[in-house]
Amino acid sequence: MTSHKWHWLHSPITGGVLLLIAAAAALFWANIAPQHYHHFWHNTLWEVSTGLSDKVHVINLHKIANEFLMAIFFFFIGLEIKRELLDGDLSSFQKASLPLFAAIGGVIFPAAIYYLINLGLPSANGWGIPMATDIAFALGVLAIVGSRVPLTLKLFLSALAIGDDLMAVIVIAIFYTEQIFVNELAFGLVGLVVLAIANRAGVRSPLFYYTIGLSIVWISFLASGVHATIAGVAVAFTIPSRREISMDSYLKQAKILLTDLESDRHFKNDVLTTHAIKTLKKIKAISFQAANPLQLKEEALHPISTLFIVPFFALGNSGISIDSSMLAELTNPIVLGIAAGLIIGKPLGIVLFTKLLTLLNLGQLPRGVTWTHIVGAGFLAGMGFTMSLFITDLALKDPEFQIIAKVTVLVASILSGIIGYLILVRAKPATNNIA
Repeated sequence: MTSHKWHWLHSPITGGVLLLIAAAAALFWANIAPQHYHHFWHNTLWEVSTGLSDKVHVINLHKIANEFLMAIFFFFIGLEIKRELLDGDLSSFQKASLPLFAAIGGVIFPAAIYYLINLGLPSANGWGIPMATDIAFALGVLAIVGSRVPLTLKLFLSALAIGDDLMAVIVIAIFYTEQIFVNELAFGLVGLVVLAIANRAGVRSPLFYYTIGLSIVWISFLASGVHATIAGVAVAFTIPSRREISMDSYLKQAKILLTDLESDRHFKNDVLTTHAIKTLKKIKAISFQAANPLQLKEEALHPISTLFIVPFFALGNSGISIDSSMLAELTNPIVLGIAAGLIIGKPLGIVLFTKLLTLLNLGQLPRGVTWTHIVGAGFLAGMGFTMSLFITDLALKDPEFQIIAKVTVLVASILSGIIGYLILVRAKPATNNIA
């Protein structure tokens, strides 16, 4: 458990604020010193080859942010998804049906709107950009609204965002992988098989999973052409989620060991006896056995992801030089597709698919949640930001298209957040739980 002193590390407001600061800093930097910004992030640091093919990989800070740190971020996302599927809001059809179905609507509508607006144009491949939800921003705004919305709405939006992330991972793997190098991919898959076997065999050492995951799976996926973030999710699903001993067994053993320490409790100095040291080591060992490795890793990665990885990614991807000529791009199909997808498509798809499920009696609104809450949450889900910026670089190869798309993502995400906040802050509590 996180101590009260450090609870802010896990606060959604912290993640949202840091993300906003990083994006603002990148915009300021890119407009004050654009050449310095570009050189800092894109200057070649190393050129490396895996030896499995003739392909040479150029390494710079931008690639480190997008392909190494984001792989760790997606590893964290994979841990969240696995936990939710095993024992969370996605662990049963009854729990998962409403947020997952809402997430599907929130993916289909924005993607369809963008694709129809850009149909037949070189920019049509960017349909995946407006389908994403930035969970840090969305939950951050929801946290600012505070107790005026029920806790169940936060759970609904969190589960929806996890479903959204799962679909984004699938889309990246299937639609935004250009060329696959079979040798490298096969080597990476062998690494995943090794990790899966280790899981079944009861191996719980974090070092083992990190070593194989990084040195074999991540590097091989990166070299194969399949985006390295997919490796992060895949490795996360091999992390053990079973405890070695039950809580009952742990409590029995711990009580015996604690009783055994009674003879040492009366020593007034800070020097422990050899007996006490051995007993404390035994307590530490069985505490690790009673813990869930998956949850321990998720808990450890949360502050790293929130305080460093996502802000660093935003700093490296939000730096766009803005000038008056961009006003002429307001009718650009990319602008219209992303803006309409995030601001209109997201809430529309989420509300309509949620309503459809309730009409079919396959789900009902969470306790205390009204349709006004669902509409407000739909707009918050339109804050694409991190994932939308990430998909932009994968979907659009033209630098000019990327700039237009990123500016639109920033503006549309802010507008969606403001609209969602204004709706939720005025929403009245539910008087009943009937959809």
